[in-house]
Amino acid sequence: MEEGHRVQAIASVSLSKETIPLEFIRAENEQPGFTTFKGDVHPQIPIIDFSSTDLDEKKLAESIVDASCKWGIFQIVNHGIPLDVIKRLQKVGIEFFELPQEEKEVYAKPCGSTSIEGYGTRLQKDMGGKKGWVDHLFNKVLPPSAVDHRFWPKNPPEYREATEEYAYHLQQVANKLFESLSIGLGLEKEEIKRAFGGDELVYNLKINYYPPCPCPDLALGVPPHTDMSAFTILVSNNVQGLQVFQDDQWINVNNIPNSLIIHVGDQIEILTNGKCKSVFHRSIVNKEQTRMSWPVFLEPPPDFEVGPYHKFLSEDNCSKYKTKKFGDYCYCKLNKIPQ
Repeated sequence: MEEGHRVQAIASVSLSKETIPLEFIRAENEQPGFTTFKGDVHPQIPIIDFSSTDLDEKKLAESIVDASCKWGIFQIVNHGIPLDVIKRLQKVGIEFFELPQEEKEVYAKPCGSTSIEGYGTRLQKDMGGKKGWVDHLFNKVLPPSAVDHRFWPKNPPEYREATEEYAYHLQQVANKLFESLSIGLGLEKEEIKRAFGGDELVYNLKINYYPPCPCPDLALGVPPHTDMSAFTILVSNNVQGLQVFQDDQWINVNNIPNSLIIHVGDQIEILTNGKCKSVFHRSIVNKEQTRMSWPVFLEPPPDFEVGPYHKFLSEDNCSKYKTKKFGDYCYCKLNKIPQ
């Protein structure tokens, strides 16, 4: 992609003109200015204390299942990842996007690549010719066999160390999430993680960079979607921008500082045959501030088959989803091909 087509570059020009190109202006029924809930009191996503002991393991499991079924999204506090580890991850991400454009382009996703790794702007097939107000950097961070350091920035120099340290701590959180969901659904601790590939589960880090937008009521950072992952674990720079569709309205997610936001993704909805809910969400943008987020998508390996788990099926609850390789699922979704 030409450098001028990066949203970061477009934003620098648009802010001086106080307008944005037509391809970023959404239809009225999508514009945040018209569609965001504006009531005095709006519902808030569940908040779950993750610092459980063996004594309240069951209570934690029940809370996670309840939130996964009713909302498909929740925040966890007391998750155990040191604050300085998160701050270092954020620092190197910010420093990467502050680099001169030509330095960032060194890590651009190669033209024609079937992988999503690298620096980029467009992720999926544009519908109606509209674009999202966001640039991104994708890196697979776990397991070691999936990592391709060609797409890891060498500048800032601390990028690799900070990212690997965060991934190490995040893996502990992910394991506890999968175990709690398994217990809450009446399964053995390791069943759900094993159903997604076990230790071969892929951790795919995406850094989203949403520059200031002069017309935030007209544009979207990322349009409405559900994640292809099993779980997505996200931290942000505390600039509000995530919205979820609940009770037929778009509501803001008020991020608690130092918390992790957990999205239930498509693969958990499929595995549980619809019992758990893949959250429908979008990102809005800000006129004055840059918003950044660091979601990590927990995904089965590309050749791993996922479908409804046999323990969630019965004569009265037949399979609602096809069983297919995760890589095929992603290809269909990114290219808007019916599953």
